Amino acid sequence: MIKTALVVNEERGIELFKLLRECSEVDIVGIACPDGKIDWLPEEEKEKTFITADPGKIAGLPELETVLEATGDPDVKEKLKKNLSPGVRFEELTSCSILNAVINSREQLLETRLVKGELQTILNAVQDAIEVVDARGMIKYVNPAFTRVTGIPEKERVNRNIFEVSSHGALAQSLIQQKPVTGYRTYVGGSNADVISNASPIIVDGELMGAVVVFQPVGDILKLMDELKHSNTIIDNLYAQINQLSGSRISFESLTGQSKIFQATVENARRAARSEAAVLINGESGTGKSLFAQAIYNSSSRKKKPLIVIDCSAVPDSLQEIELFGCEKGAMPGILRTRLGKFELAQGSTLFIKEVNSLNPFLQGQMARVMQEQKFYRIGGEQPIPLEIRIIASASDELIAASLQDNFSEDLYGELNKATINLPPLRKRTEDIPLLAEELINRFNRKLGKKINEISPRAMQEMVEYEWPGNISELKSAIERAMVLTDGPVIEHHHLSPYIGRPGMKEPQAFDEILPLDKMEQKMLKQALTRYGETLEGKKKAAQALNISLATLYNKLKKI
Repeated sequence: MIKTALVVNEERGIELFKLLRECSEVDIVGIACPDGKIDWLPEEEKEKTFITADPGKIAGLPELETVLEATGDPDVKEKLKKNLSPGVRFEELTSCSILNAVINSREQLLETRLVKGELQTILNAVQDAIEVVDARGMIKYVNPAFTRVTGIPEKERVNRNIFEVSSHGALAQSLIQQKPVTGYRTYVGGSNADVISNASPIIVDGELMGAVVVFQPVGDILKLMDELKHSNTIIDNLYAQINQLSGSRISFESLTGQSKIFQATVENARRAARSEAAVLINGESGTGKSLFAQAIYNSSSRKKKPLIVIDCSAVPDSLQEIELFGCEKGAMPGILRTRLGKFELAQGSTLFIKEVNSLNPFLQGQMARVMQEQKFYRIGGEQPIPLEIRIIASASDELIAASLQDNFSEDLYGELNKATINLPPLRKRTEDIPLLAEELINRFNRKLGKKINEISPRAMQEMVEYEWPGNISELKSAIERAMVLTDGPVIEHHHLSPYIGRPGMKEPQAFDEILPLDKMEQKMLKQALTRYGETLEGKKKAAQALNISLATLYNKLKKI
């Protein structure tokens, strides 16, 4: 243990004393304070340590090995050197680089903690709403004003992705463009708050670290007509985001099926997931195209960035171009601000195009060129935007025939068909029906508060023999409806038969008399909704079965 004496002033004495006292190899035998200030020294240390204001006295202490001078005063150093006993080392703090670095580091740490605490207090006290994201768009901080303005609690916002909760907001745009976005009017995603936003990227040493937005509520909210025109699209986008979140944990291991044809399909999808090529998923309605798309995405190298989804069957033809390519401010009527399209939002990640066969013919050609040239333009834009995304598309089985008959762009089909996944219909994998039924029963038991654990042999036999034109989606609907009617632990034949028809029998004729076409159309619409349900997903399936777009379905329903 080195017997050491310190010559310090109040400014450096506290930190130096604390640092050396914690060192097991140093024994502090004396302290000289030329400025006479020793209030910083603990009382117990004053009692057991030699204390003086005269540096000359400290230099003559018995058994002293080292004197550490930390005042930097020339007179003090001169006096010490004159009074040092032979063999006692003299060290200056300014020349003791390691010790000096340790002290400075400790001071900087304390200062950093102080600044961080002050910054947190300031941000919490600011009346403007503040939201901060990292480079991947994950929300890391919102201040209390954010909750006050939007009504969204901190715990429901932090750790969400900005591209999922507010993909068209100023914060998302600033993060993508890596430049400030100012004076931007929008609704905060997930709330009805109408705000003016100013966002800016956070760039440190040339590297994008994230972005921050500050916004204030608009006093007098204006109800713009273009918002009403696009309301259906906005609702559909929100549903797509909810579906995306609920499916975020889908993997190949979570897909149910042991039949050879299904396992071969899964293995084919696994191989496709390992590449960067575009993937085309073919299959009848209800075969699980979205689940396979999510499993491929979650097994790919791009899974750390958000999966962006567009459902072509749910977007009216007139809005499909805007949804895909985005639009510059003022380039089209009602576009009051620059709008980012799905291509731009998916940069560096994956774009899932559902029901690509519903894409209008003009956009089919445009999309083929985008995939070939790897660049695109916003509507009204003059600068090309480089494209670096992976595309997964889903389509009905009729897509190949449509391409051969010139009803679908051959060029686009060629670009999408780099890796093809053909999903088998349920009637070709009937051995999987018991497994699927068991999984669905367990799921609906939790949802409905039931304790059903079995399907009777007769009911199961009819399920296996039924052709399931609606595939797994129809199976899911039939089991849920049957469970609602079931009081005991077993689903019997009479619970299930109303929803799956009679095996081997054709469906009954819908009409027994000649009707005017408009009346027949209304009956077909009602029959489709009765079969598939009146939820958004049910209406999508009804529109697909009727071979019309979702927008056309809504327009026809208004006339009923």
